[in-house]
Amino acid sequence: MKKIFEIIGFLSLMLFTFTYTSKISMVIKENDDLLSQIKEVSTQYKKDPINATIKDNTIVAGVSGSQIDIDESYSKMKKLNQFNSNLFVYEKVKPDISVANNYDKYIVGGIKNEVSIIFLVEENNKIDSILNILDEYEIKANFFVDGNWFENNNNKIIDLIENDYIIGSLGYNYNYDVSGINWMNTIVTKIGNQNDTYCYAEVENDKNLNICKNNKSYTIKPNIIVKNNPLITIKNNLKKGSIISLKINDEVKNQLPLIIEYINSRDYNIVNLEEFLDE
Repeated sequence: MKKIFEIIGFLSLMLFTFTYTSKISMVIKENDDLLSQIKEVSTQYKKDPINATIKDNTIVAGVSGSQIDIDESYSKMKKLNQFNSNLFVYEKVKPDISVANNYDKYIVGGIKNEVSIIFLVEENNKIDSILNILDEYEIKANFFVDGNWFENNNNKIIDLIENDYIIGSLGYNYNYDVSGINWMNTIVTKIGNQNDTYCYAEVENDKNLNICKNNKSYTIKPNIIVKNNPLITIKNNLKKGSIISLKINDEVKNQLPLIIEYINSRDYNIVNLEEFLDE
């Protein structure tokens, strides 16, 4: 019994010593001029987030802000024992209203200096020529594919995801059903390891939106839908935060380099939807 009390006493002493030492360290840290200096200037470097904008059943993606991670910044500067703003460590501040989990809204654009291109892949389309152009310009885009194309190109789907292209679903002939979307989403997320899943709309359709919402898929409604004359259409309608929809055909293939160069000339970054919607 005496042995047990000795052990308990020893552990209690260790705990007291650890707690006391921690409190002393915190007091010393809080009174450190370096920490005070970091706290004093931190508000100057804070960038407020911008909320996503919801209007009726549409949503425009917002953007995160940033603020100084005071503890991490202090740890880095303390090693040199001097203040240096180049050693600031920043943390993301998410907007209060976000695209995240708003599956019941049509995503119609963003506010960042970015553009995202969706290629619509129908049953008999070949996409290699499009991929060659995208690879040449080092651009990542999105391929929304018909269910029949999806069925016959599972390996291609996985390869695209592994190369940072985003896969979305067109359902079957632009109509969605529960079993079809479940199957496609399972392959995309469980085998391809894509984070999110996506549906597509050019006109509002409550049935399709509800099926996609119930399967936690975001529904994208591009603000530039190209039917013909792709370069001219894009020139006439392009703005930052645009989502562009292009059907794969010879006209798009031939004009795609000019489209990319035009978007680049406007100083817009062309990114996939995952990056585009990363608030």
